[in-house]
Amino acid sequence: MFKKTTLKNNLRLVLAPMQNTNTTTILVIVGTGSRFESKKLNGMSHFLEHMFFKGTKKRPSALSVSTELDKIGANYNAFTGKEITGFYIKSSSEHFDLSLDVISDMLLNSKFNLDEINRERGVILEEMKMVQDTPMHYVSDLFESLLYGKSDMGQLIIGTKENILDFKREDFLDYFKDRYTTGNAVVCIAGDSKKINIAKTKVQKCFQKMNKNIVQLKEQSEHKKQNKPQVSLFSKKTDQAHLCLGVRGYGLKNKDRFALKLLGVILGGNMSSRLFIEVRERRGLAYYVRTTHEAYTDRGYLVTQAGVNKNKIEESIKIILKEYKKIAEKGVLSKELQKAKDYIKGISSIGLETSDQIANFLANQEILLNDISTLKEHFKKIDKVTTADIKRVAKDIFVNNKLNLAIIGDYKNKKSFEKILKF
Repeated sequence: MFKKTTLKNNLRLVLAPMQNTNTTTILVIVGTGSRFESKKLNGMSHFLEHMFFKGTKKRPSALSVSTELDKIGANYNAFTGKEITGFYIKSSSEHFDLSLDVISDMLLNSKFNLDEINRERGVILEEMKMVQDTPMHYVSDLFESLLYGKSDMGQLIIGTKENILDFKREDFLDYFKDRYTTGNAVVCIAGDSKKINIAKTKVQKCFQKMNKNIVQLKEQSEHKKQNKPQVSLFSKKTDQAHLCLGVRGYGLKNKDRFALKLLGVILGGNMSSRLFIEVRERRGLAYYVRTTHEAYTDRGYLVTQAGVNKNKIEESIKIILKEYKKIAEKGVLSKELQKAKDYIKGISSIGLETSDQIANFLANQEILLNDISTLKEHFKKIDKVTTADIKRVAKDIFVNNKLNLAIIGDYKNKKSFEKILKF
C-alpha cells in the first residue's frame, strides 16, 4: 500500500509504509535527463548529479557529506537517465531524520564550488573512459545512439568531452534553478511504518525552500523515421565481439508494452529462454546472451545483447534473427506464455521485498506517468496478454525497417553485417 499527497509547495510525496523492516529509503527523483538537454548542455544532468555530493553550507565538503552517511552505514548514491535523475539514501530507520536532513540539504543548498567543478571534470572524463573500455556496457550506448540518431534521445547521458571541459559555473546554477523545482520532482519514502507515518510533516519542513518554478520540458529535436536496417560498428581490438541486435518497440503509455516485456522474457529473459538455450547451451557461442526491453515515456525498443566468439559473430546474428522471425511467424504456445508471466510475477515480487526497490517502483511511475499502479494491477495487465497479442506484436516489430545492430569488435567494414541484417 502507498499514499500519495501533494505538499503546500506543490512537491509530490509518496509514502509506502512496510511492516517488519528496520530500514527506510528516501528517494528523490527529478524529471530531467539527457533528452531534455540542448547540444550545448549535453551532459549537464549527469555532471550536476555529481556536484550535489560536493558540499553545502552546513556540510562544506564532499568528505563531510560522505562521512555523515558512512558513520551510520547508509547505502546512498545517485543516477542519471535520459528522462530522470534520482538521489537516494537507505539507512537504518533510527537514522531517518539525519538521512532526510542530508538529502534535502544536498538538493537545496549545494555550493557548486568552481574548484570542485574543475576537479570533477577529470572524474567524469575518467568515467567516460571506463565505460568506453567496457564493451558490454558501451555497446548499449552505441545501440541507443544508432536507434535515435542525432535527436535528443540519441545523446549520451554522460555528454561529450568538449561540454564537460567547457561548462561554466553559471551553467550549473541556471540548470539547477530551472529543473530542480517542486513541480518537477517526487519524494518517495518507503520502509519502517513507524517513520513513514510521521514523515509528511518532516518532508514539508525540509523541502519548504525548494524552487517552485513551473517546468515545461520539451524534446530538443525531431525524430526521423527509420526506413531500412541500420548498423553501427565501433572498431576495436577485442578478444570477444559484443553486439546489440534489436528493434523499435513501444513506450510506457502504450498498452502493448506488457506484451513486449513478455516477448523479451520468452526470447532471452532467463536461462530457459529460447535464445539462451540456442546461442549458449546448444551452440556454445556466448557466455552471456539476454533479451530485454526498454520503455521511455513515448518510445522504446527490444534488444538482444551478447558477447560472442569474434569469428562466429555472423552466425550469432543469423541465429538471433531466425528466432525473431520464428516467433513472428509461429507465435508461442500458451504454456510458454504462462511460464513467462509467472517468471515476471516471481521476480517482481522478490525484487519488491526491500524498501529501496519499492521506492523506485513507485517514484518512477509517478515522475514519468503522473500515475501509480500497484504490483497487483501490473500483474492483471500481464495476465491479460494472450498468445495472439504476442504474435501480433512480434509481427509488428520484427520487420526490416525497425532492425538495428550495434557491434564492438575487431572489424573494419560494416557492409558484411548490412548484407545479413534482414528477415
